[in-house]
Amino acid sequence: MSPAIEITGVTKRYGDLTALDNVGFDVAEGEMFGLIGPDGAGKSTLYRILATLTAPDSGTAAVCGLDTVKDYSRLRTMIGYMPERFSLYQDLTVSENLQFFASLFGVSIKENYDIIAPVFAQLERFPDRKAGALSGGMKQKLALSCALIHRPRILLLDEPTTGVDAVSRSEFWDMLSTLREKGITILVSTSYMDEATRCERIALIDKGKILRVNTPEGLVAGLDENLYNASAYRMFELLTRLRQLPEVDDCYTFGATLHVVGRKGFDQVAVCQKLQSEGLEDVRVYPAQGDIEDLFIKLTR
Repeated sequence: MSPAIEITGVTKRYGDLTALDNVGFDVAEGEMFGLIGPDGAGKSTLYRILATLTAPDSGTAAVCGLDTVKDYSRLRTMIGYMPERFSLYQDLTVSENLQFFASLFGVSIKENYDIIAPVFAQLERFPDRKAGALSGGMKQKLALSCALIHRPRILLLDEPTTGVDAVSRSEFWDMLSTLREKGITILVSTSYMDEATRCERIALIDKGKILRVNTPEGLVAGLDENLYNASAYRMFELLTRLRQLPEVDDCYTFGATLHVVGRKGFDQVAVCQKLQSEGLEDVRVYPAQGDIEDLFIKLTR
Protein backbone atom coordinates (compact mmCIF):
# COMPACT_ATOMS: atom_id res chain seq x y z
CA MET A 1 0.00 0.00 0.00
CA SER A 2 1.41 3.41 -0.99
CA PRO A 3 1.78 6.09 1.72
CA ALA A 4 -1.00 8.64 2.21
CA ILE A 5 1.66 11.37 2.19
CA GLU A 6 5.06 10.95 0.54
CA ILE A 7 7.63 13.74 0.73
CA THR A 8 10.95 13.32 -1.09
CA GLY A 9 13.85 15.79 -1.07
CA VAL A 10 11.68 18.88 -0.70
CA THR A 11 13.56 22.18 -0.59
CA LYS A 12 11.99 25.63 -0.42
CA ARG A 13 13.80 28.98 -0.29
CA TYR A 14 12.64 32.53 0.24
CA GLY A 15 15.53 34.66 -0.97
CA ASP A 16 18.54 33.82 1.21
CA LEU A 17 16.40 31.90 3.71
CA THR A 18 16.16 28.13 3.28
CA ALA A 19 12.81 27.28 4.87
CA LEU A 20 13.00 23.58 3.97
CA ASP A 21 16.23 21.73 3.29
CA ASN A 22 15.94 18.34 1.54
CA VAL A 23 12.97 17.26 3.68
CA GLY A 24 11.65 13.74 3.30
CA PHE A 25 9.33 11.37 5.19
CA ASP A 26 6.20 9.27 4.63
CA VAL A 27 2.87 9.14 6.46
CA ALA A 28 0.94 5.86 6.30
CA GLU A 29 -2.75 5.76 5.47
CA GLY A 30 -4.85 6.16 8.61
CA GLU A 31 -1.86 7.24 10.71
CA MET A 32 -1.71 10.16 13.14
CA PHE A 33 1.70 11.65 12.45
CA GLY A 34 3.24 14.57 14.33
CA LEU A 35 5.58 17.23 12.97
CA ILE A 36 7.37 18.63 16.01
CA GLY A 37 9.55 21.71 16.09
CA PRO A 38 9.87 25.32 17.27
CA ASP A 39 8.53 28.42 15.54
CA GLY A 40 10.46 29.08 12.33
CA ALA A 41 11.41 25.42 11.85
CA GLY A 42 9.65 25.19 8.46
CA LYS A 43 6.42 23.47 9.50
CA SER A 44 4.02 25.99 7.96
CA THR A 45 5.99 26.10 4.70
CA LEU A 46 5.70 22.32 4.39
CA TYR A 47 1.97 22.51 5.10
CA ARG A 48 1.46 25.10 2.37
CA ILE A 49 3.19 22.76 -0.08
CA LEU A 50 1.06 19.78 0.97
CA ALA A 51 -2.10 21.91 0.80
CA THR A 52 -1.19 22.84 -2.84
CA LEU A 53 -0.84 26.54 -1.94
CA THR A 54 2.81 26.78 -3.01
CA ALA A 55 5.32 24.65 -4.90
CA PRO A 56 8.70 23.34 -3.73
CA ASP A 57 11.85 24.63 -5.43
CA SER A 58 13.02 21.04 -5.73
CA GLY A 59 11.86 17.60 -4.67
CA THR A 60 8.34 16.20 -4.76
CA ALA A 61 5.35 15.89 -2.44
CA ALA A 62 2.48 13.50 -3.10
CA VAL A 63 -0.81 13.19 -1.23
CA CYS A 64 -3.09 10.21 -1.89
CA GLY A 65 -0.72 9.28 -4.72
CA LEU A 66 -1.22 12.64 -6.47
CA ASP A 67 1.49 15.25 -7.04
CA THR A 68 0.79 18.47 -5.12
CA VAL A 69 1.84 20.60 -8.10
CA LYS A 70 0.54 18.69 -11.13
CA ASP A 71 -2.68 17.43 -9.51
CA TYR A 72 -3.52 20.35 -7.23
CA SER A 73 -7.13 20.75 -8.40
CA ARG A 74 -7.99 17.09 -7.72
CA LEU A 75 -6.20 17.10 -4.38
CA ARG A 76 -8.09 20.05 -2.91
CA THR A 77 -11.24 17.97 -2.56
CA MET A 78 -9.31 15.27 -0.66
CA ILE A 79 -7.55 17.54 1.84
CA GLY A 80 -8.86 19.28 4.93
CA TYR A 81 -6.48 22.10 5.91
CA MET A 82 -6.50 24.05 9.16
CA PRO A 83 -3.81 26.77 9.09
CA GLU A 84 -2.06 28.07 12.18
CA ARG A 85 -3.95 31.37 12.26
CA PHE A 86 -7.73 31.44 12.59
CA SER A 87 -8.79 32.06 9.00
CA LEU A 88 -12.59 31.84 9.05
CA TYR A 89 -14.86 34.82 8.46
CA GLN A 90 -15.09 36.53 11.82
CA ASP A 91 -18.18 38.59 10.89
CA LEU A 92 -20.13 35.46 9.89
CA THR A 93 -21.92 33.33 12.46
CA VAL A 94 -20.99 29.79 13.40
CA SER A 95 -23.76 28.42 11.20
CA GLU A 96 -22.91 30.71 8.26
CA ASN A 97 -19.22 29.74 8.29
CA LEU A 98 -20.04 26.04 8.28
CA GLN A 99 -22.63 26.47 5.52
CA PHE A 100 -20.17 28.50 3.42
CA PHE A 101 -17.47 25.84 3.54
CA ALA A 102 -19.98 23.07 2.83
CA SER A 103 -21.16 24.95 -0.27
CA LEU A 104 -17.57 25.40 -1.50
CA PHE A 105 -17.21 21.63 -1.75
CA GLY A 106 -20.74 21.01 -3.00
CA VAL A 107 -21.86 19.03 0.06
CA SER A 108 -24.59 19.48 2.64
CA ILE A 109 -24.08 19.74 6.38
CA LYS A 110 -26.80 17.15 6.95
CA GLU A 111 -25.18 14.42 4.86
CA ASN A 112 -21.75 14.90 6.48
CA TYR A 113 -22.80 15.83 9.98
CA ASP A 114 -21.64 12.52 11.44
CA ILE A 115 -18.00 13.36 10.66
CA ILE A 116 -18.10 16.71 12.51
CA ALA A 117 -20.47 15.69 15.32
CA PRO A 118 -17.73 14.91 17.89
CA VAL A 119 -16.19 18.34 17.24
CA PHE A 120 -19.24 20.50 16.55
CA ALA A 121 -21.42 19.32 19.43
CA GLN A 122 -20.33 22.14 21.77
CA LEU A 123 -20.94 24.79 19.08
CA GLU A 124 -24.53 23.75 18.34
CA ARG A 125 -25.74 25.92 21.20
CA PHE A 126 -24.37 29.07 19.55
CA PRO A 127 -25.38 28.87 15.86
CA ASP A 128 -25.95 32.64 15.60
CA ARG A 129 -22.83 33.76 17.44
CA LYS A 130 -20.26 35.47 15.21
CA ALA A 131 -16.99 33.59 14.83
CA GLY A 132 -15.00 36.60 16.02
CA ALA A 133 -16.82 36.49 19.37
CA LEU A 134 -15.91 32.87 20.13
CA SER A 135 -13.30 31.83 22.69
CA GLY A 136 -10.00 30.38 21.49
CA GLY A 137 -11.12 26.81 22.10
CA MET A 138 -14.43 27.33 20.31
CA LYS A 139 -12.73 28.99 17.33
CA GLN A 140 -10.51 25.94 17.14
CA LYS A 141 -13.51 23.60 17.03
CA LEU A 142 -15.26 25.69 14.37
CA ALA A 143 -12.14 25.76 12.18
CA LEU A 144 -11.76 21.99 12.50
CA SER A 145 -15.45 21.46 11.66
CA CYS A 146 -15.08 23.56 8.50
CA ALA A 147 -11.96 21.61 7.51
CA LEU A 148 -13.86 18.33 7.92
CA ILE A 149 -17.25 19.14 6.41
CA HIS A 150 -16.38 17.69 2.98
CA ARG A 151 -15.15 14.42 4.55
CA PRO A 152 -11.48 14.68 3.51
CA ARG A 153 -9.12 11.70 3.33
CA ILE A 154 -6.20 13.75 4.68
CA LEU A 155 -6.36 16.27 7.52
CA LEU A 156 -3.54 18.83 7.72
CA LEU A 157 -3.43 20.65 11.07
CA ASP A 158 -0.81 23.39 11.44
CA GLU A 159 -0.20 24.11 15.15
CA PRO A 160 -3.92 23.83 15.99
CA THR A 161 -3.47 24.21 19.76
CA THR A 162 -1.29 27.34 19.80
CA GLY A 163 -2.70 29.91 22.22
CA VAL A 164 -5.39 27.54 23.52
CA ASP A 165 -5.81 26.71 27.21
CA ALA A 166 -4.66 23.36 28.58
CA VAL A 167 -8.16 21.88 28.92
CA SER A 168 -9.08 22.75 25.32
CA ARG A 169 -5.77 21.34 24.13
CA SER A 170 -6.49 18.00 25.80
CA GLU A 171 -10.05 17.94 24.42
CA PHE A 172 -8.74 18.68 20.93
CA TRP A 173 -6.34 15.74 20.97
CA ASP A 174 -9.14 13.47 22.20
CA MET A 175 -11.19 14.60 19.18
CA LEU A 176 -8.29 13.81 16.84
CA SER A 177 -8.12 10.28 18.21
CA THR A 178 -11.83 9.88 17.43
CA LEU A 179 -11.31 11.16 13.87
CA ARG A 180 -8.42 8.78 13.31
CA GLU A 181 -10.73 5.89 14.21
CA LYS A 182 -12.88 6.97 11.26
CA GLY A 183 -9.94 6.28 8.92
CA ILE A 184 -8.76 9.86 8.36
CA THR A 185 -5.00 10.31 7.95
CA ILE A 186 -3.85 13.15 10.20
CA LEU A 187 -0.65 15.20 9.95
CA VAL A 188 -0.50 17.59 12.89
CA SER A 189 2.29 20.00 13.76
CA THR A 190 3.03 21.46 17.17
CA SER A 191 5.74 23.16 19.15
CA TYR A 192 4.46 21.55 22.37
CA MET A 193 6.72 18.59 23.04
CA ASP A 194 4.22 16.96 25.42
CA GLU A 195 1.72 16.59 22.56
CA ALA A 196 4.16 14.43 20.59
CA THR A 197 3.30 11.35 22.65
CA ARG A 198 -0.28 11.45 21.31
CA CYS A 199 0.99 10.60 17.80
CA GLU A 200 1.89 7.18 16.43
CA ARG A 201 5.06 8.50 14.81
CA ILE A 202 6.72 11.90 14.80
CA ALA A 203 9.30 13.81 12.81
CA LEU A 204 11.51 16.32 14.62
CA ILE A 205 12.23 19.38 12.48
CA ASP A 206 14.51 22.35 13.11
CA LYS A 207 15.82 25.06 10.78
CA GLY A 208 14.20 23.37 7.81
CA LYS A 209 15.81 19.96 8.37
CA ILE A 210 14.30 16.70 9.58
CA LEU A 211 16.38 15.59 12.57
CA ARG A 212 14.81 12.20 13.21
CA VAL A 213 11.65 10.16 12.51
CA ASN A 214 10.37 7.39 14.79
CA THR A 215 7.70 6.45 17.30
CA PRO A 216 7.76 8.52 20.52
CA GLU A 217 9.01 5.45 22.40
CA GLY A 218 11.70 4.76 19.80
CA LEU A 219 12.96 8.32 19.91
CA VAL A 220 13.49 8.48 23.67
CA ALA A 221 14.91 4.96 24.04
CA GLY A 222 18.26 5.19 25.80
CA LEU A 223 17.91 8.84 26.83
CA ASP A 224 17.68 7.91 30.52
CA GLU A 225 21.36 6.90 30.56
CA ASN A 226 23.38 9.57 32.38
CA LEU A 227 20.39 11.94 32.63
CA TYR A 228 19.67 13.49 36.03
CA ASN A 229 17.41 16.02 37.73
CA ALA A 230 19.05 18.67 39.87
CA SER A 231 17.47 21.19 42.23
CA ALA A 232 18.44 23.69 44.92
CA TYR A 233 17.08 26.92 46.34
CA ARG A 234 19.58 29.00 44.36
CA MET A 235 18.79 27.50 40.93
CA PHE A 236 20.77 29.91 38.77
CA GLU A 237 23.88 29.39 40.85
CA LEU A 238 23.35 25.63 40.62
CA LEU A 239 23.01 25.86 36.83
CA THR A 240 26.25 27.84 36.59
CA ARG A 241 28.18 25.48 38.87
CA LEU A 242 27.00 22.33 37.11
CA ARG A 243 27.96 23.69 33.69
CA GLN A 244 31.48 24.25 34.99
CA LEU A 245 31.99 20.64 36.13
CA PRO A 246 34.16 18.53 33.79
CA GLU A 247 31.94 15.47 34.32
CA VAL A 248 28.85 17.36 33.05
CA ASP A 249 28.24 17.32 29.31
CA ASP A 250 25.20 19.63 29.36
CA CYS A 251 22.81 21.27 31.82
CA TYR A 252 19.58 23.16 31.08
CA THR A 253 16.36 24.24 32.75
CA PHE A 254 13.54 21.73 32.64
CA GLY A 255 10.33 22.83 34.34
CA ALA A 256 10.99 23.44 38.03
CA THR A 257 14.32 21.56 37.96
CA LEU A 258 17.46 21.28 35.89
CA HIS A 259 18.33 18.39 33.60
CA VAL A 260 21.94 17.30 33.76
CA VAL A 261 23.58 15.19 31.08
CA GLY A 262 26.51 13.42 32.69
CA ARG A 263 29.57 12.10 30.93
CA LYS A 264 30.85 8.57 31.36
CA GLY A 265 31.63 7.93 35.00
CA PHE A 266 29.30 10.65 36.32
CA ASP A 267 28.76 10.06 40.05
CA GLN A 268 25.67 11.81 41.38
CA VAL A 269 26.67 11.32 45.02
CA ALA A 270 30.12 12.79 44.47
CA VAL A 271 28.67 15.75 42.54
CA CYS A 272 26.20 16.45 45.38
CA GLN A 273 28.95 16.32 47.99
CA LYS A 274 31.15 18.68 45.98
CA LEU A 275 28.38 21.24 45.49
CA GLN A 276 27.34 21.01 49.14
CA SER A 277 30.90 21.66 50.24
CA GLU A 278 30.84 24.80 48.05
CA GLY A 279 27.77 26.23 49.80
CA LEU A 280 24.79 24.67 48.03
CA GLU A 281 23.71 22.68 51.09
CA ASP A 282 20.23 21.79 49.82
CA VAL A 283 21.28 20.50 46.39
CA ARG A 284 19.70 17.27 45.12
CA VAL A 285 20.80 15.23 42.10
CA TYR A 286 18.80 12.15 41.15
CA PRO A 287 18.04 10.09 38.00
CA ALA A 288 15.63 11.61 35.43
CA GLN A 289 13.44 10.07 32.75
CA GLY A 290 14.21 11.42 29.29
CA ASP A 291 11.48 12.65 26.95
CA ILE A 292 11.08 14.21 23.50
CA GLU A 293 12.20 17.63 24.71
CA ASP A 294 15.48 16.20 26.02
CA LEU A 295 16.10 14.52 22.67
CA PHE A 296 15.32 17.71 20.76
CA ILE A 297 17.76 19.70 22.88
CA LYS A 298 20.40 17.04 22.37
CA LEU A 299 19.96 16.96 18.58
CA THR A 300 19.89 20.74 18.13
CA ARG A 301 22.99 21.26 20.25
